[in-house]
Amino acid sequence: MGDKTFYPGESVLISPQTGEVGLKIAYCGICGTDVHIYHGNMDHRVKIPQIIGHEVSAQVVTIGDDVSGIKIGDRVVIRPLQAGAAIPADKGYTHIGRNLKFMGIDTPGGMQAYWTVPANTIHLLPDNVPLREGALIEPLAVACHDVRRARVKEHEYVVVIGGGPIGLLISLVAKSQGANVLLVEINEKRRDLAEKLGLSVVNPRQVDLVKAIDKFSDGVMADVVFEVSGSTNGVKEMTRLPNVRGRIVMVAIHSQPREIDLFSFFWKEVEMVGARVYEPQDFEMALSLAAHNMIPLEALISDTVDIGQVQQAFEQIDSHPDGMKYLIKCTD
Repeated sequence: MGDKTFYPGESVLISPQTGEVGLKIAYCGICGTDVHIYHGNMDHRVKIPQIIGHEVSAQVVTIGDDVSGIKIGDRVVIRPLQAGAAIPADKGYTHIGRNLKFMGIDTPGGMQAYWTVPANTIHLLPDNVPLREGALIEPLAVACHDVRRARVKEHEYVVVIGGGPIGLLISLVAKSQGANVLLVEINEKRRDLAEKLGLSVVNPRQVDLVKAIDKFSDGVMADVVFEVSGSTNGVKEMTRLPNVRGRIVMVAIHSQPREIDLFSFFWKEVEMVGARVYEPQDFEMALSLAAHNMIPLEALISDTVDIGQVQQAFEQIDSHPDGMKYLIKCTD
């Protein structure tokens, strides 16, 4: 039988079903997708009313039947994907399958005090990683997946176009793997933060990127280019920077068709790879990096507000585009 004991002092009753776990949410990060939902740009997919949020750290407060390896009081993070029925075209990649449901978008999410989730979405948070930083494990897992899809190797030259939260995390993860990383970002405060974290940074409005990367790489040019900006200029520049048989990784969501220099792909045998969400191994890599203090997660947290101030948090994001990660504190 599952453990129906409730966490001491709690009065809120949650009853997980078989294979589920009840959580007390500590922190929930605000993702760029959440901002799109807030602005109504995803009304075609998100059915209002809906509880959003998927960048979560929590404690286990109750456990349903047929759940093993998890106990009351465990500190955890959530991999917010429900695979759904597989089809042949998915080729077994359930994390991007056609019937995938993303928790916090397609189903209720974690921007609440208590949440019931499938046990197979849970990863244990290392003892030395604070719950505040735990809310950044999900975006860090995105970066780990992107770097893994890129097949980044030690000593390779990596260019990241776009220095928002994911672009910065990709840069830090690639650097942790021994790559030489150059971040391209127009925002001065984001450039300052990246430099404080030990990254090389350039402003594409002030330099010619081809010349800058030629100098940075001593003529090698980029082995890997990550397009994370979601901009027309980012797409234009990404094909100018790779070396022969270099790799371009498309991380940003481009909702509109873009004009791409296909001749560069032909001439240099360039490869382009898509990268979307993550797989369990990416979460485990993210947790390991955090546990070994290889990624300065705390430095990426711009502000934390109580759950009763969610509206103010979104307004703050709109009015302060310099920020990185904003957290909602869901319970004490």
